Amino acid sequence: MVDKIAVVGAGLVGRGWAIVCARANRRVALYDSNPEALPLAMQVIEGNLRDLFNFGLIAVEPARLLERIEPSSDLAEAVGGASHVQECVVEQVDVKRELFSKLDRMAEPEAAIASSSSGLPASSFTEHLPGRARCLVAHPVNPPYLIPLVELIPAPWTDEEVVLRTQALMTALGQEPIRTTREVPGFVLNRLQGALLNEAFKLVQDGVVTVEDVDKTIREGLGLRWSFMGPFETIDLNAPGGIVDYITRYGPMYYEMAQSQAEPRAWDGNVADRIERQRRVLLSEDRLQARQDWRDRRLMALAAHKTQAGKTITE
Repeated sequence: MVDKIAVVGAGLVGRGWAIVCARANRRVALYDSNPEALPLAMQVIEGNLRDLFNFGLIAVEPARLLERIEPSSDLAEAVGGASHVQECVVEQVDVKRELFSKLDRMAEPEAAIASSSSGLPASSFTEHLPGRARCLVAHPVNPPYLIPLVELIPAPWTDEEVVLRTQALMTALGQEPIRTTREVPGFVLNRLQGALLNEAFKLVQDGVVTVEDVDKTIREGLGLRWSFMGPFETIDLNAPGGIVDYITRYGPMYYEMAQSQAEPRAWDGNVADRIERQRRVLLSEDRLQARQDWRDRRLMALAAHKTQAGKTITE
């Protein structure tokens, strides 16, 4: 089996994929068109690996994992010999379209070519390709080495075998893939996230609640359950008779609520300014990076807890 994976783009997403692949004992070619970006990428990856090791989330010394990642500014060299290519460049159709044209020419004939796109469907930048049947979206959640979900979204012309092969690879890498039957705007994760965000914006805009109290509602309420179960399991367990019982009890209430939620609103300057002011009182702009680092450490602690809890349950 060819164990080389090419990661195209050494930014935040690409660095995360490189860690995922190296952690799973794959050789990684990490490409970036800007050679100056590669040393910084390797430095950040080394720090991330050290944190993972300290939290007990990897057993291999960070230096050994880092040896599996080879930075490159030569695209043909990076994708040559790779069984899978993971694109991680800017979210612009024209940029992806041009890059995928190159990848389709340079990649191994049997290699799957996946985009990390968070919203652009593969059909918008692969239709022109001779090898379009091997192209799809494999959208991770940041950072992918801590949050394992990967959305697999095939284009109308993506070969089913490519989808299955990519699904198997993601599982082998330690990720949790889901797949859609077709392309939909926003895919799955961002459609669900968007529904909640749209309502959160409305509640703040209408003066019903503060920004911090919205966050607290998720952080100290829904999020505690959602960290280990999904919405359908949640409601299945929230009524004595399960799903149908829950729908009978609460369905009319949710339907009535939905009538006032149905009209979308733009996230305009007024509401954005209000949310910005409230957030900057809670967290000044110069502390954003430190808080991002805090978030990642909390995610590491949660990942370590869930790993240990899973072992305890199965023992």
